[in-house]
Amino acid sequence: MAKNLVIVESPSKSRTIEKYLGKDFKVVSSKGHIRDLATTGKYGLGVDIENNFKPNYVAVDGKKKLIDDLKKEVKSHEKIYLATDPDREGEAISWHLKDTLGIKDNDYERVLFHEITKDKVIDAFNHTRKIDDDLVHSQEARRILDRIIGFRLSKLMQSKTGGKSAGRVQSVALKLIVDREREIESFVPEEYWTITAIFDEFEAKLFNYDHKDIEVHSESEADEILSKLDKHFLIDSIETKQKGKKARPPYITSTLQQDAVNKLNFPSKKTMSLAQKLYEGVDLENETVGLITYMRTDSVRLSDEFVGSGYHYIEENYGKEYIGYAKVSKKTENVQDAHEAIRPTSILRTPEKVKKYLSSDEYKLYAMIYYRALASIMADAKVNATTVILDNNNYQFKATGQVLIFDGYLKVYKEYENSEDKILPALEKYREGGIDSNEITKEQHFTQPPSRYTEAKLIKEMEELGIGRPSTYAKIIDTIKERDYVTLEDKKFKPTVIGIETTDKLQEFFSDIINVEYTAKMEKDLDDISDANQDEIELLRKFYDDFDPLIQKAFKEMEKKGPEETGEICPECGSNLVVRKGKYGEFVACSNYPTCKYIKKEQKETKEICKCPKCGGTIIERVSKKGKVFYGCNNYPKCKVATWDLPTGELCPECKSLLVDNKGTIKCSNCDYVKE
Repeated sequence: MAKNLVIVESPSKSRTIEKYLGKDFKVVSSKGHIRDLATTGKYGLGVDIENNFKPNYVAVDGKKKLIDDLKKEVKSHEKIYLATDPDREGEAISWHLKDTLGIKDNDYERVLFHEITKDKVIDAFNHTRKIDDDLVHSQEARRILDRIIGFRLSKLMQSKTGGKSAGRVQSVALKLIVDREREIESFVPEEYWTITAIFDEFEAKLFNYDHKDIEVHSESEADEILSKLDKHFLIDSIETKQKGKKARPPYITSTLQQDAVNKLNFPSKKTMSLAQKLYEGVDLENETVGLITYMRTDSVRLSDEFVGSGYHYIEENYGKEYIGYAKVSKKTENVQDAHEAIRPTSILRTPEKVKKYLSSDEYKLYAMIYYRALASIMADAKVNATTVILDNNNYQFKATGQVLIFDGYLKVYKEYENSEDKILPALEKYREGGIDSNEITKEQHFTQPPSRYTEAKLIKEMEELGIGRPSTYAKIIDTIKERDYVTLEDKKFKPTVIGIETTDKLQEFFSDIINVEYTAKMEKDLDDISDANQDEIELLRKFYDDFDPLIQKAFKEMEKKGPEETGEICPECGSNLVVRKGKYGEFVACSNYPTCKYIKKEQKETKEICKCPKCGGTIIERVSKKGKVFYGCNNYPKCKVATWDLPTGELCPECKSLLVDNKGTIKCSNCDYVKE
């Protein structure tokens, strides 16, 4: 029997790692968290507020047998290695495992896998440590904060409004969307005009009068300027400068999510799922190996080992002049530099070499990660940028051009970045005599309101404001979608009526807490706990002393939203019929309850949706025991095809399952395929 037991989070990761370690090691999985806060005690928080916020932990539903099995494994092995993910949440899971399984201090080590390759996994056992209590305290404080705010605010919203939930970061993210919508609604467009001189090979735009900025606000102003111009232009100046165009740094969690949305049309939740698979291990021809480093990071640092191998690869394949020797990534403020940027585990595993072992979406994401990391250590591209100023009766027009003279990092990254040449003709010959335009045009424009947030822009905004952690962005966005607080229009977030109402109610009573500044400061305080610069109990007590009076006041004073009227009349008493919420969903009943107890019986109709791809039957609209609508085959229980999302009638091109509409995103009900 193996002497050593290694406990990881993921079953797929356990299979990969066990292949590397040999017969002296057994690798098992906790399948994520094994414990969480109970839902008992005051307000169902699972936290003893009066006793220094002591948490009451219970086994996660369905994990009791797993915990018993892990206890048996621990007792039958000499040494235990806790190898959960290398971040705060992973540190907390290791602590829960140690505490729950009764592992003694002398019998365990904490081991961190930043990349799942044989050499790095084996080497990690030479750099073990004990559990970092500060990281655990930081994560525990975050969990308690989120539980208190989430449970109490959600209960308030459910009892007073049509809202389903609220949260410490979730509600601030929703507020950003609502605030943007109000900016758009209140925006007053302003008229402006542009004047353009059109030549045979280029165009130039008016930008100055007498070498000072000029704005044209009306057609009459534009016409007045045109009346003072003729077709002849003098060359005022020609300036050509060589400029360097730098590659962006390698991906961190937030920038990976943003680019995956913009370039691949992947929702952030899907991106993180694919990245997890690439990190945990892929079966190649002769090995199982993780293709990327750990994907939850906000550091752009690259290891000396990767940079060295990258330089050698660049010289061998592109030439020495393509090496970006001068590039150095430095740690910046508020960055957790525990591990590297997201990069390939080997520069030699090019996307084309591993393509046949990956799904289409896995390949797209891996290629984007690979070429971003490679480009980040390559030489700058060089361009000749030319600016020409033309003068017409003391009105100055500008034309610009750019010519790529050395592609540098664009040699590998051009597909992901727009870098087309904009060529100006040789204009030096017109220095003395000037040049004639073919036409001078005017065009009306109106200023545009700020655009709604796309998923990528919302992630970028949250990162820049310092609210939430990059690893939580996908969950936050998924939650506000699931709660029907937002809809997607042209891939942009628009708040729903209930989303706006929920935000307004929260701002009426909790503006001191549900705001960007407070939430960002809380993130910094949680970081300080992990660095041993803040006491977690002191932080929780200060928060609760501020929060509790506000929630008590809100429960007493917040006006309760009345039930929605249907427009129908009660057949028994003549009162209005309204929509009420019950244990199993919404139902229609008399507004005069409890005097009148009339409940409208729903006329159940079988709504056919499309053909079943598995058995040829019919997918119909059904209702679960809890009153939730879903779509399933009419041949149930013989055929168990079912989905919560509305089928489109199309089949997935990759696995032939149903394509469904998930809040505007058409995706497969079975695999990771998303229709573009």
